Amino acid sequence: MARQLDEQIAGRFPVGQRLRVLDVGMGQGTQALRLARAGHQVTGVEQDPKMIAVAREELAREPEGIRERVRLVQSDGRDTGVHFLPGSFDVVLCHGVLMYIKEPDPMLAGLARMLAPGGLLSLLVRNADALAMRPGLGGDWAGASASFDTNQYRNRLGLDVRADRLAELTSTLAGIGAPLHAWYGVRVFTDTAADDAEIPADVDALLAVEQRAGKTDPYRSVAALLHLCGVRG
Repeated sequence: MARQLDEQIAGRFPVGQRLRVLDVGMGQGTQALRLARAGHQVTGVEQDPKMIAVAREELAREPEGIRERVRLVQSDGRDTGVHFLPGSFDVVLCHGVLMYIKEPDPMLAGLARMLAPGGLLSLLVRNADALAMRPGLGGDWAGASASFDTNQYRNRLGLDVRADRLAELTSTLAGIGAPLHAWYGVRVFTDTAADDAEIPADVDALLAVEQRAGKTDPYRSVAALLHLCGVRG
């Protein structure tokens, strides 16, 4: 996904431009720190105190120049309007968050308002049109059968959450003034790998295949996750 995001940033902004980035639901700050190391000014928003504590620990290990480019805010991602003015950011990330929000449209509208004209909104969501893939590939036929006609699922943390459909999010993005510009699949071939699986020796080849599948039909349509990129009009 990082490669996909970098591809979109490179295609929209001049080389070397320092972007204002908002990472909503940043978790432990993996993307926030990666973008700060690339020279961008990053604001990370995270509600979970444990996650933001980890992010602060990771940030403290960085050189001073990188630390100065990162601001961390402990808050709900639905409250961006409380902390920031409309149009304050060139790039807004919301990765792995929407599945925990029962009614995501108001939050998405708020995120779109944070974008400057021409700004990029990057969403990573669970693919509701492929929910049967994981149980089916694991031989759980009852689970696969039950997944065809729903957008609800239980994640690996044991939480009951929701997934999104590409067509519905495409309509939503158009309605909030950040129409879909590009979309990718994420974890096309690797979704069934265990969370604690060791990094394989041929990881570069694996990533190259995933990257190509993520932008190629029909493979991207059955990916576990969808990466959608909207652009503020």
